[in-house]
Amino acid sequence: MLRVLLAAFHLIALGLGMGAVITRGNALREPVSPGSLQRAFRADTLWGIAAALWIATGLWRLLGQTEKATDYYTHNSFFIAKMCLFALIFVLEIQPMLTLIKWRRALRSSARTADIVSPAAARRIAMVSHLQALLLVLMVFAATAMARGFGI
Repeated sequence: MLRVLLAAFHLIALGLGMGAVITRGNALREPVSPGSLQRAFRADTLWGIAAALWIATGLWRLLGQTEKATDYYTHNSFFIAKMCLFALIFVLEIQPMLTLIKWRRALRSSARTADIVSPAAARRIAMVSHLQALLLVLMVFAATAMARGFGI
C-alpha cells in the first residue's frame, strides 16, 4: 500500500505543480495589479508545496526502494535525464523565488505595487514559469520511459 500512496502523491504533486506554475506565469503576464500579484503569490505557494511533495515522495521512492532498487534508478539514462531536467527547473526557480519573496515582503510593509514590482521582472518570471512547465512535460516523458524499463 505504501508504494501506491507514494506514487499517487508523486503524481498529485505533478498536477498541482503544473497548474500552479502555469497560473503563476499567466498572472505575471497580465498588467501588474494587486489582483494579478495575489494570484501569482497564491500559485507560487502551491508551486512550492508541489515541489516539497515531489522531493519528499521522490526521495522516499528512490532511497526507500519501494518500487525498484536504487541501482535501477542511478544506472538508468532516463532517470538521469529526469533528474537533469529537475535540476534545471530548480536552477531556473532561484531568481523568481528570490524576487517574489522580496515583493511579498515589500508589499507587506504597505509599499505601493507600482513602486515595488517591475513589469519587466514580472514578464521574465512569467517566461521562466512557462519554460518550467515545458520542462515538467519533458520530465513526464523521461519518467514514463524509465518506468517501462527503457534506459538500462
